[in-house]
Amino acid sequence: MNESKFNQLAEETMIAIEEAIEASNADIDYDNVADILTLEFPNRSRIIINKQTPLSQIWVAAKSGGYHFDYDEKNSVWCLNTSTEKELFAQLSLYCSEQLGEAIELNSER
Repeated sequence: MNESKFNQLAEETMIAIEEAIEASNADIDYDNVADILTLEFPNRSRIIINKQTPLSQIWVAAKSGGYHFDYDEKNSVWCLNTSTEKELFAQLSLYCSEQLGEAIELNSER
């Protein structure tokens, strides 16, 4: 994947994450500055999501660890680089649920 295509997909995904947080009505604040999306929870914990252009990956830093997601062009989804069955929005739902202390589901409209 070329850099231009990666940047387009990554930016669309960041917007989709923001929209999913809004749609969930969960008590999560977010801020997107310089391609770094920060999710902040009532307990002041954070999840940091950013794009790693040289590697064509989206990185997620959560309380439970750091995760790298690759784009699966065949299925048009971002998947955990260690398990193609773990899709970005499903994993973010787990990470957010853990840090929020209640189950939430983030869905991509894409």
